[in-house]
Formats: sequence, structure tokens, C-alpha cells
Amino acid sequence: MSADMSSFVCSTSDTCNCKMHPEDRRTGGADFGTSPLDTMIRSYKFRLYPTSKQEDLLRAMLDDHRLLYNAALQERREAWKRARTGISFATQSSQLKDVRADESDYARWSYDGLAWTLRRLEAAFQAFFRRVRAGAGKPGYPRFKGVGHFDTVIHRNGNGAKWGTIPHSVVTKVYIMGIGHIKVRQHRPVTGRVKTVAIKREGRARWFVVLAAEQELPSPLPKTGTMIGIDLATGSNGLAYTSLGERIDNPAYGKASRSRLADARRALARCQRGSKRRNKARDRVTNVHRKVRNQRQDYLHKAAKRLVSRYDVIVAEKLNTAGLVRRPAPRPDGTGGYKPNGGSAKTGLNQSILDAGWGHFLDVIRAKAESAGREFIQVDPTYTSQTCSACGYRDATNRSGKMFVCLSCWHRDDADINAAINILRAGLALRDATQAVVTRSRITAKSQREGLAVRPHEARPLQADRPLFLSTEQPYLLARREPRPHPVYEYPAHSDRPHPVLLFIEIHAI
Repeated sequence: MSADMSSFVCSTSDTCNCKMHPEDRRTGGADFGTSPLDTMIRSYKFRLYPTSKQEDLLRAMLDDHRLLYNAALQERREAWKRARTGISFATQSSQLKDVRADESDYARWSYDGLAWTLRRLEAAFQAFFRRVRAGAGKPGYPRFKGVGHFDTVIHRNGNGAKWGTIPHSVVTKVYIMGIGHIKVRQHRPVTGRVKTVAIKREGRARWFVVLAAEQELPSPLPKTGTMIGIDLATGSNGLAYTSLGERIDNPAYGKASRSRLADARRALARCQRGSKRRNKARDRVTNVHRKVRNQRQDYLHKAAKRLVSRYDVIVAEKLNTAGLVRRPAPRPDGTGGYKPNGGSAKTGLNQSILDAGWGHFLDVIRAKAESAGREFIQVDPTYTSQTCSACGYRDATNRSGKMFVCLSCWHRDDADINAAINILRAGLALRDATQAVVTRSRITAKSQREGLAVRPHEARPLQADRPLFLSTEQPYLLARREPRPHPVYEYPAHSDRPHPVLLFIEIHAI
């Protein structure tokens, strides 16, 4: 690696074979090794209050790391373009010693922090290769980072950064190599062993420290003996509905702040580029977005906590939010123009979905359920809104807006509540199938010791004239065997003892 790092020198054709720990992807690539099963990684985020001189040094640190990232990316691009040669993370990190010896600007920062920046580029390439193998239309080659688009630097605790450097001080401080001790507003205690210390910038003048601490698993919450299914909604229809008929409201903070955001953007458009007035106007736009994000996160965390504290099993939809909010493809009419594709209506729906925060809501539920010892299951929601929760009859015309009326048994219910019940049943069926697979693996090990072989059969097709819902609350379904024009719903009805389905095992002597 040259001293000025304008371009890296390729010295090997090896590719990086290092694999990150599962928790590393949640903490920006931090390598925690093999953590025991009774521990977990929890992150803490605190506000930093640097002095004016420390703030200048923090900006310089981000800028130097950004230049290192761009130089490493340029080396990989040129090596592949000229010689079809791949460069590994190990090769680039081995050149950091020479760079720090020749460049005083990089010698003031920790070696470990610079290595994490290179590891961040490696993670970007690994994600690119994964998308290429998956056949993505636009896999997204890693791009250069412009000024203001590189906001995080990670250090290993004790190597370039140290959390709680002054233990007897009234004010908590964090030490960063090349900057010194920075004041921290610690609003809650940090438990466990701090493994990484990340410095993050939000906007132009807000600084945070993000700690990744390894700690023991908390004690699970006491069992409540209840389970619930969740059907997500949007807009004025609420955030979600449960299988018990509960409605979770949707504050729609983004919609409420739309006028303030529009005013801030118009003021920004009137400013001259590069002026101080424009920087202030840009900060006002950033502040509106930050307030909406904080309001949404606070509400979703509280809603998820209520669900996790009340129910032992939570079943929700498994959604591809990025695909749902994708812009519809254009429809050429053959004459140089385009046919209507519903893009305007889709734009409003996309804004409502993003404002509701479906993906973040499900992620928060998953994290809190894991910490509390609850079960969180996600299932494919296909046909759950068209299937009757009472008899299993499926038809697209069963649902009309918010009302669900079954054309077979004339069961009437709220459409979202009916879908939530079906989602719960699908989750229970999936859980039973998973438990049966675990049982099958144990049978396999035992059979191999006894000279037997286990061969799983494929799932048997469901018959239209066979009742699948054997709930004790609806015994009349046991005698109902008339054929139906549509296939029966694939999931069993919920009961105190869920029915294991879709798994058959046969043992044969060798």
C-alpha cells in the first residue's frame, strides 16, 4: 500500500475467507469470536458532548477513515480491472503498518480502528457477491464514500478506545486514541463486558458512542399461557390487529410532520449552495427527520414491549418490506409513451408503509422476545386475508374492504382480525413441524446406532372433502364432509393441543 494511498498495490490473488460471527452483522462487523450459548450481545447508545477542539478531531478522524475506505476500494477495482485479481482483507490490513509509518495523519489513529474500516469494505464486497450469486437484478457494487457520507468508526475496547476510563469521576467519559477523553451522557447503566466502542455522527453536530457489550442472558419472563397472531395494517386503519380482536393504533408521525418538512425543504431550496445559511437550513430538515424517527422508535418499542410482556407466543407476518415499497415498473405503450401503472397510488401506499415502520416493529418484537424468553414466529401471509377462520373456505371475494364475509359458512368478522387468526394458526403449525423435525433428527441418530435408516416422506396433499379444522370449539365441522369448489385452508385450527401436520416418518431396516 503506497504511503499516499492514492492506489493500493496488489500483492496477492487470494480472496478473503474470514467469516463473521452472527452478532458481527448487527454491530458493524465486530468480531466477538465464538460466544457461549448463555450470553448475548446488547448495544448501548449514548450522546457525546465533545469540546470544539475534540469535534474538529472527530471530523478529521472520520475523514481519514473515509479516505482509507476509498483507497482500499480503488485498489480492489483496479486490481480486478487490470489483472482480474481479487484482493483480500488480510492483504490490505497487512499494509496498514507501512501507511501509519509514512503518514503522520494515520499514525495518530489506532491500528485497530483502521483495520475495522477495511473490514467494513470487506463486508460490503461479501454482500455484493452474495447478491450476485442470488441473481439480483442490480447487485449494487460498493461505491466510494463522499464527504459527509462516512459517519461511523469502530474500535475494539481497550485497543484504540476505552470505555469508562475515569471510574471515580462524576461524569462518564470515553477515551479515543488521538482525541482524548470525551464527555458522555450515560442515561442508563452498562452491564456485561464492553467489546467494541463505535463513534457515530448524526447530522453535522450530533455525536454518539455505541457500545457492544457481551452479557448473560436475562431471566425469562413468567409464563402467561397465552399466544397471539398479528396482522399488520397501515394508515388510518391502524398499525396492527391481533387475533384477540385488539387494535394497535398508528400515530403516523411522518404524516403529521409532512407540512413542517415541506416548509424546511422549501427554505433549503432557496439557499445558495456552500453558504452558512444553507447549512443551517439543512440542519432544520435533518432535525425534522430525526424527531419523526425518534417518535416512531419510541412508540414501536413501547408497543412491542406490551406484546412481549403479555403473550408467550407471538406470530407475525414475514414481509419483504423493500419489495412492497418498490416503485412499479413502467409500461411502454409502443409509441414512445407509457401506459398508466398506478404509480401515484402506489406512492401514497409506500409512504404509509414506511411511516408505519413495519420492518422495525417486527425487528423490535424479535429482539425483545429473544431477551424475554418468548417465542416469536414469522409465517408466509399468503391467502390469510382470503381464508375463513371458521371453516377454512378460501375465496378472494370473501373480503370486501374491512369486512370479511365467508361465502361458505357466512362467518362475519373484521378482515384484519380474521387474517390475524389465520396467521396464528399458521405459526402454530410451523412450530409443530419444527418440533417434529427435531424429534426426527433424534430418531435418526438412534436409528443409525441400531442399524436402522430413517427416510422422511413428502407432505401428503390435502383433500378437499376432508375436514382439517378439528377444534373442540366447533365440533360440527367433524361431520361436514361435502366437497367444496376451492381447496381447504392448509393450517389447523388453534386449540390447547396444536395438531402436528405435514411431517411423516418411516423407519426401514437396513
